[in-house]
Amino acid sequence: MARTAPRIHLDQATINRLKELQRGLDAEMRVELHMHDGSVLVGTLPERPSVQQFLDAQGNEGTNGQLRLDTGDGGFHLVWLDEIDSFTRLGTH
Repeated sequence: MARTAPRIHLDQATINRLKELQRGLDAEMRVELHMHDGSVLVGTLPERPSVQQFLDAQGNEGTNGQLRLDTGDGGFHLVWLDEIDSFTRLGTH
């Protein structure tokens, strides 16, 4: 059974962008994420993000991706890949 996502994508251009982000974000990478809403998140990726099939609230199936960003103080963010504008590699942890 597929998990749910706030948004799903069916168009190939957006799916390709999600996959590009996935390829660029390596496990153990320290990163600064620039989000669509203007916020910036900084932390370490414990693993490469996943791009997979999800269901939206209406039960439609499509693609999105998610990553976990550890903040270093014991906290973390779960981030949807389609919310990321860009990222800056800060090194490896």
